[in-house]
Amino acid sequence: VQLQASGGGLVQAGGSLRLSCAASGSIVSINVMGWYRQAPGKQRELVASITSGGSTNYADSVKGRFTISRDNAKHTIDLQMNSLKPEDTAVYYCNAVIRPSGSWYYRSDYWGQGTQVTVSS
Repeated sequence: VQLQASGGGLVQAGGSLRLSCAASGSIVSINVMGWYRQAPGKQRELVASITSGGSTNYADSVKGRFTISRDNAKHTIDLQMNSLKPEDTAVYYCNAVIRPSGSWYYRSDYWGQGTQVTVSS
């Protein structure tokens, strides 16, 4: 099982970016999928998450600006980021809680490779 993230880049403050993440491999089911970010010198923090049923959770700092969406059939999530601020600059990681083939249990330690988002002022 692996997660492949794409998107990110450099944008001016007020601009928009879209991140995508796809899970692949021998997957029985996926519970929660989400995006985390880590800025230099800071701890990794949850940005947004979405359950298989479509329930979403956002960090207070991104509410009203970011939107997470999911395609259960394709095992993908997207993060639409609008009204970006310099403080959104970070490496963004996708994460998924997955039950892999051959296991009765879900694992929460599946991470994508990280993608850089830089917002200039």
